[in-house]
Amino acid sequence: MIFFVPLVSQIYVNIMRIQIINGPNLNLLGIREPEIYGSKGFEEYLHILRDKYPDISIDYFQSNVEGELINKIHEVGFDADGIVLNAGAYTHYSIALMDAIKCVASPVVEVHISNVHQREEFRRHSVISPVCSGVICGFGLDSYRLAIESLVH
Repeated sequence: MIFFVPLVSQIYVNIMRIQIINGPNLNLLGIREPEIYGSKGFEEYLHILRDKYPDISIDYFQSNVEGELINKIHEVGFDADGIVLNAGAYTHYSIALMDAIKCVASPVVEVHISNVHQREEFRRHSVISPVCSGVICGFGLDSYRLAIESLVH
């Protein structure tokens, strides 16, 4: 007797994975200084991003704690196709975040909602910029979309 066993082909789809990491006080988007940061919370904007990029897995993490941001960069920085990082105030002085970015393989795009160059002098200097793939600032929440576009292309 001869049996015919159908061959099942396995199709692997490689889905791009991007991790968004927001630092201190960005949990208050939509409430905190809406004249600078807008009136939309990040969770609301995240739905818009995920709808715009259905073929990309977009994960989100926010913390007000520097060490937690570093831990997240270490956790995803060897597997994610890219990291979009808004380090908030840590941008201006966290050597530890800079070192974490240098340690990982995933490209990191630094993002700021406001145009930091139009604000206070201390905001115009970033210690993480030299180790990031690029910097996007001043386009409101759309800065995150532009960062994703830079990682996709």
